[in-house]
Amino acid sequence: MTLSSAPETTAPVQHELRGSVLVVTIDHAPVNALNAAVRRGLIDAIEAADANASVRAVLIVGAGRNFIAGADIREFGKPAVPPSLPEVCNRIERCDKPVIAAIHGAALGGGLEVALASHYRIAVAGAKLGLPEVQLGLLPGAGGTQRSARLIGAQAALSLILSGRHVDAQEAQRLGLVDRIGQSDDVFAEGLAYAHELIATQAAPRRTKNARGLADKEASAAAIAAARVETQKKSRGLLSPLKIVDCVEAALNLPFDEGLCFERERFIECRESPQRAGLVHAFFAERETQKAPETLDAQPRALDRIGVIGGGTMGAGIAVALLDAGLAVTMIERDDASLERGRAHVEKVYDALIAKGRMKQEAKTRAMQRFDGDTRYDALADVDLVIEAVFEDMAVKKAVFAELDRVCKPGAVLATNTSYLDIDEIAASISRPQDVLGLHFFSPANIMKLLEVVVPARVSADVVATGFELARKLKKVAVRAGVCDGFIGNRMLAVYRAAADHLMEDGASPYQIDRAVRDFGFPMGPYQVIDLAGGDIGWAARKRRAATRDPKARYVRIGDELCERGWFGQKTGRGFYRYENGARTGTPDADVESIIDAERERAGVTPREFSDEQIVRRYLAAMINEGANIVHEGIAQRPLDVDATLMHGFGFPRYRGGPMHYADTVGLDNILADIHAFAKEDPLFWRASPLLVDLVARGQNFASLNRSA
Repeated sequence: MTLSSAPETTAPVQHELRGSVLVVTIDHAPVNALNAAVRRGLIDAIEAADANASVRAVLIVGAGRNFIAGADIREFGKPAVPPSLPEVCNRIERCDKPVIAAIHGAALGGGLEVALASHYRIAVAGAKLGLPEVQLGLLPGAGGTQRSARLIGAQAALSLILSGRHVDAQEAQRLGLVDRIGQSDDVFAEGLAYAHELIATQAAPRRTKNARGLADKEASAAAIAAARVETQKKSRGLLSPLKIVDCVEAALNLPFDEGLCFERERFIECRESPQRAGLVHAFFAERETQKAPETLDAQPRALDRIGVIGGGTMGAGIAVALLDAGLAVTMIERDDASLERGRAHVEKVYDALIAKGRMKQEAKTRAMQRFDGDTRYDALADVDLVIEAVFEDMAVKKAVFAELDRVCKPGAVLATNTSYLDIDEIAASISRPQDVLGLHFFSPANIMKLLEVVVPARVSADVVATGFELARKLKKVAVRAGVCDGFIGNRMLAVYRAAADHLMEDGASPYQIDRAVRDFGFPMGPYQVIDLAGGDIGWAARKRRAATRDPKARYVRIGDELCERGWFGQKTGRGFYRYENGARTGTPDADVESIIDAERERAGVTPREFSDEQIVRRYLAAMINEGANIVHEGIAQRPLDVDATLMHGFGFPRYRGGPMHYADTVGLDNILADIHAFAKEDPLFWRASPLLVDLVARGQNFASLNRSA
């Protein structure tokens, strides 16, 4: 008997009496997201259960591949439509009949909150449970912090919510999130059997709000205090993580209903914060970047065995990333000694993970079984894709590609990891330009999430699709980039770092600039980054560009002066900072400040003071303006591609959504006004992007270009 008044074929929530069990099925494709109709359907089902004396238990189950994957993203930013999710969860918990949540696939965010409000929980293999709201600048707002803490304890709840991670059925049972794991993957049969068992034993509703996970007040308080200290260190600048700690503390100290009110108030604060908008934009941007035009129709080529040319820091990092993805890797080096160093670089990465307890020796052994090396290019005859990671010199790159052209099988993808060089020129130098692609990794390649997929003019669409497929296997954020000097990220880096150099020569110290940029939310300032990467890298690029540099363009020599002294940063013990006795954190260097003073005098610059706010405005205006140029020229498809690049490759704070989203929040007219003001001092450098000028004239923003793409 169907108790729902809605037509069975259209209702996103259907309920039907099976014997004495009211089966409530959520069927809202594709992921059973909790939109208003689903929320209303759940309340109607519980009301029907309480009103029908024949119902002795309620089973909530999801149709398709998931239980409930969370909120409906189509409702983001729109006015709330009742009933709210807290109302739904509270009504489920108040039900007079035992309510069982049978979980398969995803039970995330609001989906897990519905399960927590249920009285009993069963999961089947393949289920994943989590409260990932922190990743969107939010916190669980429908009782998730209050019920999880009472159910599994403060420490486990904080670990789950602050990380946003997913747990499988086995871990969920160990934590106490679910009561049992089904013996089969038939979630309906398992849930129904559990419901009948509960009826047979006359089990009563068991409300999570009464669970005893916080019974040990002293231990709970200690766990909360420790989490607060750790969160303050790890989540600098973020709003929601500390609010989450506050909510779990409220679960310990307040009655349940007051804790729910406290949680909801903190949830609304987070929801109204600009950080939430920035993190939501970042979430969507990371998914949209995967939709390059070439990936829509073309199928990727096979990816089983990969070649890596070069065993230095970058080549080894790429090899580790490939091995971690389960791929077989053949490394090529020029001689046996270099090859052995390359292997040692790979093993060093794994040994460090083992030492930190993040990897077991057996996992390293399995990975290294997929690794081999050779000094002959002929060893690459059967690889599906090869990534060149040798010295950044066009003649060297062309020599490598000539060898690849000779030995690689037809259809093999030939990729270069160049950071700056013209990939069209490399492709034109061999007989199969259609197979040549740029795969620009960021160091350390096994850790950094960004992969620029650089698309030369003559490349085949399926080769581009293969680049994106590789990124997916490596769990990286892939961004499509066109060919130019530096592509998206490094081209922007050159400009905003030049803006920092101008500030330094004009009177700001490198240490003040770094501090101001860190306070904005970057993990490191520009001069800390130079010292970490090695000042000689940028120096080589500047020397390469010297012949084509506009003689009228301002050029700051301070970085060159340090490099000429052999001060390349951490690896030499000195750069912009001093690194005593191998220290990783530098200290300001009076000798550097003397060099800066001398360079100011040589350039005829009278130093002036800058506030931190003035520094950040110039730094970001240069970044945003160059980002607009890159979109205008088609090097990036959309502003969101620029945002993803800067967030995942250059440390732009994710909660600000990337430079182009941030510009929209500030107002493009304000950014343009700053550029015009700065142009009075240096009209060549501060030349406003035509795209920025056009958008301001039309009253539009960068987000409008994301929507129209």
